[in-house]
Amino acid sequence: MSTIILNQLISEAESEVARQLQICNACRYCEGFCAVFPAMTRRLSFGKADIHYLANLCHSCGACLHACQYAPPHEFAVNVPQSMAKVRVQTYADYAWPPALGSMYQRHGLKLSLVVAGALVFFLLLTLFLKDALFRVPSTVNFYTIFPHNLLVSLFLPVFAFAVLALTLGVRRFWREVSPGDVIHPAAVSEATGSALTLKYLDGGHGEGCNNEDDAWTLWRRRFHHATFYGFMLCFAATSLATVYHYVFGWVAPYALPSLPKLLGVVGGISLCIGAAGLLWLNLRRNAMHGDAEQKPMDRGFIALLFLVSASGLGLWLAGGTAALPAMLALHLGVVMALFLTLPYGKFAHGIFRSAALLKWAIEKRMPSQLKLGD
Repeated sequence: MSTIILNQLISEAESEVARQLQICNACRYCEGFCAVFPAMTRRLSFGKADIHYLANLCHSCGACLHACQYAPPHEFAVNVPQSMAKVRVQTYADYAWPPALGSMYQRHGLKLSLVVAGALVFFLLLTLFLKDALFRVPSTVNFYTIFPHNLLVSLFLPVFAFAVLALTLGVRRFWREVSPGDVIHPAAVSEATGSALTLKYLDGGHGEGCNNEDDAWTLWRRRFHHATFYGFMLCFAATSLATVYHYVFGWVAPYALPSLPKLLGVVGGISLCIGAAGLLWLNLRRNAMHGDAEQKPMDRGFIALLFLVSASGLGLWLAGGTAALPAMLALHLGVVMALFLTLPYGKFAHGIFRSAALLKWAIEKRMPSQLKLGD
């Protein structure tokens, strides 16, 4: 079922967001909670682009739900975090590139992620077994005696490049529709970057955090997100620096402590393990009214891959010089490849689109409102 708003065909989920925002726009009790509500007040009606912009600006902290006098069981049934979550997954699907692959967001993310990872790990283990290298203690801890460096580059580089391309083209189309003609100012970029890196809007509007399983505030969602994101970035920095070591200085991996790539990788891996495990724990305990239950498999699939990548990376370090090294390397490479393959069509996209929405808000708040007195 669909309806027409502002002469645009919108989905049932988008229509529900528009309905609830019309109620919120009349009430405005939650205006100081996050960026969604002041951005909302700059509009009298909500077209498709507005709905997707505001949905991605929402961080699902839950503060507005527990403060709302019109929340269920009231007949108005206003639940902004849940309705926004349902639209966000439509954003990921609608703006996916290529469009045909957008349907992957509707699939069972947890099963798909684990099946892809399992298949890749099995293939690599089988390759080692056929080479009679699966249970052999390597004569050196050099990974490239197990899988040649050029082979790994030829496998991983195209997949990673495609993931970056797909995410870039998707968010570019999103930006063109939600922010046509807006001029990007350095001050707006700086503010949006700060909001994204600090997860400003996971403070519940009062600095005490989000709601998770009930109306009690907690900062753990913000902390685990920070541990996950910065752990991921440290691991990425370790890989990037190792690439420089290899091609510029001719220093072949693996690197031992206290080398910088190893230090970044170990600290990042531990942080990523803690963050991913914490996010899974919160996800399992989260109140059903705080989000879209149908997205849980996608959320958990992404979290599971992040945890497996970090845990297998740490295991690979500990397995150096033992008979477990080949199998551990196959496991790590398999889950990393699975992460890259599903990156553009899984929960990772939420960080990209949310950052774009934060930039749109940072630009918009610096512009005079187009609403006139008496509108």
